[in-house]
Amino acid sequence: MKKIFSVEKTSGTIDIALLVARLGIAFLMLTHGIPKLMMLLSGGQVQFPGMLGMSPEFSLSLAVFAEVFCSALILTGFATRLATLPLIATMLTAVLLVHASDPFAVKESGLNYLVVYIVLLFAGSGKFSVDYLVSQNRKHHPTGELAYSKR
Repeated sequence: MKKIFSVEKTSGTIDIALLVARLGIAFLMLTHGIPKLMMLLSGGQVQFPGMLGMSPEFSLSLAVFAEVFCSALILTGFATRLATLPLIATMLTAVLLVHASDPFAVKESGLNYLVVYIVLLFAGSGKFSVDYLVSQNRKHHPTGELAYSKR
């Protein structure tokens, strides 16, 4: 019972939580992004709203970039903080523009995604990620060049 109410955080539990958050949010977003990618690749009529003066095709391309490419980066934990930025912009666009007049229940999904992306922006990808492997292998030479240690 003590462990359930414990507020002690260990590096391991935080890293596992970040892994679960990354994998979960990336897989969930890919279920939205892959159909958009198929729509983009089909060459047919694009049924997507043009946002902020952009054509529907360009708006769809930006959404696909965020929802597929950036989700794949988050899935692997590579450039995680950077990958969250287009996803945050996409979720803000969805919630504040596309679904602006919709009831809260419709906006809720986008807000849930947004919260997780903001957490990943601040917390990073954790120990179980490509980001961690890169940071462990990178060393700076006095000349400013990067070298990778041999292990």
